[in-house]
Amino acid sequence: MAMINCPECSSSVSDAAFKCPKCGVQLRKPKRGFFGKLFKWSFVSFNILMAVWLFGGMNAASDGMSSLNDAEMAGAAIGTGIGVALIFGIWLIGDIILGLFVLFTRPKGV
Repeated sequence: MAMINCPECSSSVSDAAFKCPKCGVQLRKPKRGFFGKLFKWSFVSFNILMAVWLFGGMNAASDGMSSLNDAEMAGAAIGTGIGVALIFGIWLIGDIILGLFVLFTRPKGV
């Protein structure tokens, strides 16, 4: 373990330290581990997937609306509303679960 000088107070500090023990300046940034990166990227990709799913479903539901009569339009609108509500519910639950994993695997700066 090598010793370096703190750029702020010039005291001798270990190169493995995240902060100077004397003045508290940050020397290096803590990094995420493998599972932290895995959960972070799964959180990002889950949100992208849900956004694509939501907009794709809304687009598919509105494509054939012009050829329907009034009762069929009302049924399609109700079904689309239920589908959107289910997508938002899944999105919310997934974000809470994955967000907690991202929060618990964040790097710890000592």
